[in-house]
Amino acid sequence: YLIRHAEKDRTDKTNANPSLNLNGELRAQKWSTYFKDIPLDAVYSTNYYRTIETATPTAFSKDLKVLKYDPRNMYDSIFRSETKGKTVLVVGHSNTTPVFANKILGEKKYENMDDNDNASLFIVTISGDNKTSKVEKVN
Repeated sequence: YLIRHAEKDRTDKTNANPSLNLNGELRAQKWSTYFKDIPLDAVYSTNYYRTIETATPTAFSKDLKVLKYDPRNMYDSIFRSETKGKTVLVVGHSNTTPVFANKILGEKKYENMDDNDNASLFIVTISGDNKTSKVEKVN
C-alpha cells in the first residue's frame, strides 16, 4: 500500500518541512481507520514531519514503529529483501508515491500526483513473478 502524506500546513511557503494541518491530522486518522482490518507487517515513511505524522496513527494502531526510507533509493535491494512476502504501508509524496509504485511494477504506469491529491491509495500486489496494481480514492 502506498499513499501520499495527508494535507500539510501551507501557511509558510518557505518551510520545506511543514507539519500536517487540521485536515491532514483528520485524514491521518482516517487512514488508520481504513487500515484497521488490514494486517500490516511494517509502516515506512520518508523523514519529513508530514509523512511521519501521516504514518504514525496507522503504525500506532498496529503496534509498529514508523520505519524511515530514503526516497532517492526507493525499492532498492535492501527494501525488497526486508519486505518480501510482507504487507507494508509506504507513505511518501506526490512525486515519489507513483514513482515507487512504478519501481515495484518495473514499468512507468503512473504519473506524479496532483499536489492537492491526498486521497489516492496505490495498491501493488506481488505474487511470485506476477505484479498487479490499482489506485483507489479514499476520502
